[in-house]
Amino acid sequence: MQKNFDVVIIGSGSIGTPTALFLAQSGLKVLVLEKLPSPGQGSNKAAIGGIRATHSDPAKISLCLQSIDIFSHWQEQYGDHIEWAQGGYSFVAYQPKEERTLKDLLVIQQRYGLNIQWLSKDALLQRIPSLNPNGLLGGTYSPEDGSASPLLACLAFYRHSLRYGAEFHFNEIAQEIQLANGRVAGIRTDKGIYHTPYVINAAGAWAKDIANSIGLDVPVLPDSHEAGITEAVADFLKPMVVDIRPGPNSANFYFYQHCTGQVIFCITPAPAILGTDRRETSTFLPQIATRMVDVMPKLRYLKVRRTWRGLYPMTPDGSPIIGPEPTVPGYIHAEGMCGQGFMLGPGVGKLITRLLQSQLTEKDHETLRILNPNRRTGGKVQEKLA
Repeated sequence: MQKNFDVVIIGSGSIGTPTALFLAQSGLKVLVLEKLPSPGQGSNKAAIGGIRATHSDPAKISLCLQSIDIFSHWQEQYGDHIEWAQGGYSFVAYQPKEERTLKDLLVIQQRYGLNIQWLSKDALLQRIPSLNPNGLLGGTYSPEDGSASPLLACLAFYRHSLRYGAEFHFNEIAQEIQLANGRVAGIRTDKGIYHTPYVINAAGAWAKDIANSIGLDVPVLPDSHEAGITEAVADFLKPMVVDIRPGPNSANFYFYQHCTGQVIFCITPAPAILGTDRRETSTFLPQIATRMVDVMPKLRYLKVRRTWRGLYPMTPDGSPIIGPEPTVPGYIHAEGMCGQGFMLGPGVGKLITRLLQSQLTEKDHETLRILNPNRRTGGKVQEKLA
């Protein structure tokens, strides 16, 4: 049976579910196709929950500020407890090189209106008393950043999408985007054909395969990052702590105490572990434990409950690909979130909704210009600060 939709979204994760909600709220007839059994079962459930606007380019800053506004008001607006906590972020510096890097970024971040400041060693230790004071030079602190539960948030987006009339088809594989006279006309799956003038590719680590079905070479290459969670303990840490110093086989690492009392942590491997292998390793925990205890010695007493690996859909320049495809009208890029899909998701969903409703703002046009699919991306995937 063939059905008509105003827009079809491929993927029901950190990008697809909030986008479905905002599009359905705007009155559009929305279908979400997901090859997995339920929402958020791809990279979303592997995210550690950090949400920050402290990026270095205006596009991601703008999108994440919108996301923070949505996450921080979600419970009062929709009634769902998604474990939002506004604990802030702190990028710490133990070497002059990292201090210079963070202070240079600070100028850019403040220029774009972020509430972020440099704290001296003593001031930072007042904020985070458990930091190792030996060699500490200071760090940046952004109090409006925070965290939430990726699973609870994705589920909330999904449930409210249904209330506004969006359809979700699980265990259904998108196989081919169909064209007519060079523009999007529909999509074929393993279970049927759906007519639509718009398809949004929010397939995460699998976005490249979707784009290939219409001859687009989207430069998204997944790599895997490992994370872990400890037992719950009494509250002792507010901000997400990020250490950008490179270490053995790693570029940086970060951790925070969730509102449930557990410490959640992740590391950026160097070199990147390319591919879609999500099996845990025996090397991750000894590697990150050494680095975490060095920055915060009291963590040595915590018991780790489990570890896991998730996929970062990376682009060559480390920034997402968002916006309409100029060579294929009706195809909308929402790809390559580079491990930041959860924090970008609501902002991206709002942007795409304004795009399809012809309500773009001047700031939206700037964001789409920066993240457009035809920008020069260079030849190497950049390492993210966090």
